[in-house]
Amino acid sequence: GDIIAEIETDKANVEIEAFESGIFRKVLAQEGDVIEVGKPIAVIASPDEDLSKYDGAGVAKPPARSQTPQTQASAPPAQAPASAQAKPAPAESETAQPKAQTAAAPAPTNGRVRASPVARKLAEEKGVDLSRLRGSGPDGRIVRRDVEAAIAGTPQPATPEPSAAPPPGAAPVPLSRMRQAIARRMSQSKREAPHYYVTVDIDMTEEEHERHQINDTFKRELHVSVNDFIVKACAMALARHPIFNSWFVNGAIEQHESINVCIGIALDDGLIAPAILDCQSKSLREISQASKSLIERAKSGALKPEEYSGGTFTVSNLGPYDVEALIAIIQPPQAAILGVGSVREAAVVRDGQILVGRVMKAALSADHRVTDGAQGAQFLHEIRRLLENPASLLI
Repeated sequence: GDIIAEIETDKANVEIEAFESGIFRKVLAQEGDVIEVGKPIAVIASPDEDLSKYDGAGVAKPPARSQTPQTQASAPPAQAPASAQAKPAPAESETAQPKAQTAAAPAPTNGRVRASPVARKLAEEKGVDLSRLRGSGPDGRIVRRDVEAAIAGTPQPATPEPSAAPPPGAAPVPLSRMRQAIARRMSQSKREAPHYYVTVDIDMTEEEHERHQINDTFKRELHVSVNDFIVKACAMALARHPIFNSWFVNGAIEQHESINVCIGIALDDGLIAPAILDCQSKSLREISQASKSLIERAKSGALKPEEYSGGTFTVSNLGPYDVEALIAIIQPPQAAILGVGSVREAAVVRDGQILVGRVMKAALSADHRVTDGAQGAQFLHEIRRLLENPASLLI
């Protein structure tokens, strides 16, 4: 139960507990080391156990060039009591440092190809011969990234020749861990998910009136934002159109009961979109409180794993940056994302009269493998109906 290490992923800092009792005998990873998922970072054992097999088992140090540390492992001094034995991570994770592998003769495995279930399924779908791959996982095990590298073809050489001379003074800028994750996931989304887009103008005049009335009434006790209203409207619309509360995984649609709405949060290194969990059972007030807590913890790196991995739908709001519209990219494996711009003064027609109102542009990006345009239009119109009748969000 003792906290023995802290791992910094591309999205959060995660404390690692000891799972069993013993003595903290050997540290294999130092602070700042980049560690692949499944590799040991320390050894907890009995006082007289032989640890010679771990000699030289340290992990590779990060590149010498200056960059943000990607993985931190901190531990008590040697011989300090701990209450667990270090174990490899149980599954593959997107936060592992990727390592491209070329197709090559595998290491001897007594005729059996060692591969993770995910890697086997992906290889079967894409027609990849696992016996031709060399695994980069624990003990030479073939994992998903090895199959993906084989599908993509031979990676570029480690030191490619530049196609043109760089401008004077130009120098490569190493990507932070977060930027690497954003680049990887957004490329995956645009490459694999056939996006379609539906846009509407939403009259936010009544919402603005209702919101200001709530904030003026409760003062410092409660302050709701435009985004809180949008998240609440999306949660109610998702309950009525549950197909948009889905993941597309391994060629199948996984529809979720819990409505976990992700919100985009801008950090210094990039954008992160953790989820407000169980929005289907939260009031507007509870969503507002949960949103503030999520933003604070995202900025301090204290998110819970389920908050950055369990989202089922995303709202990306660039309204605070005074932009008219945002066409967003879906977060895989989710099926849709709503992009919204700022609330602006615009001409609106009510009862045949042209009046000055408050209007917000909203754009739904959805995965055509999961839904069709007509479904997207119905879902987006439901969000608009709720926001244009904000009293329905308070019930």
